[in-house]
Amino acid sequence: MAKLGKEFYERKDVVKLARELLGKKLCTNINGIYTAGIITETEAYAGENDKASHAYNNRRTPRNEFMFHAGGIAYVYLCYGLHHLFNVVTNAKDVPHAVLIRAIKPVDGIEEILLRRNHTKLAKNTAGGPGTVSQALGISTKLNGTDLNEGNIWIEDVGISFTKKEITATPRIGVDYAGEDAKLPYRFLVKDADVTEKLKNPKH
Repeated sequence: MAKLGKEFYERKDVVKLARELLGKKLCTNINGIYTAGIITETEAYAGENDKASHAYNNRRTPRNEFMFHAGGIAYVYLCYGLHHLFNVVTNAKDVPHAVLIRAIKPVDGIEEILLRRNHTKLAKNTAGGPGTVSQALGISTKLNGTDLNEGNIWIEDVGISFTKKEITATPRIGVDYAGEDAKLPYRFLVKDADVTEKLKNPKH
């Protein structure tokens, strides 16, 4: 297992990077408690040219400022005043690309994840949406701007890869306001793949 480095995050193609984050392990250490899950769904947001992005038209605000940092930090924002959504900032400084982590399969710290979600057993909705991912892993807006190489959130390559048939690309969810950009196939999710089995038998 190897923590993803700056060279991974600072690449230019945010759509390719969003696809490649599938199968990676998202980890947190919050107040000394370790939890983690395998990323199974992502969405790419391509900055100034993407009407669905917070940084469309190079719009820079206190809320989205961390999107303009060099890749490899967390962009966490509050949605509807309730849900803390975790994004991975990518590309170079002043190029506001980001990938929203929409779903994970919990694999470590299950007891704590269930406690945070008020669940008695793992279910599809335990961490099956972007708000529940953050809740399950203890991520909040307090962690906005966290360095993914040095902070208490990080992502590891655990040797899981998926075939093209195991990945579906679709339009993003909840971005109807983006007009034609709402139709872009920038959402990636794992289907027809046993993530648990792949974790037991990782292959690069």
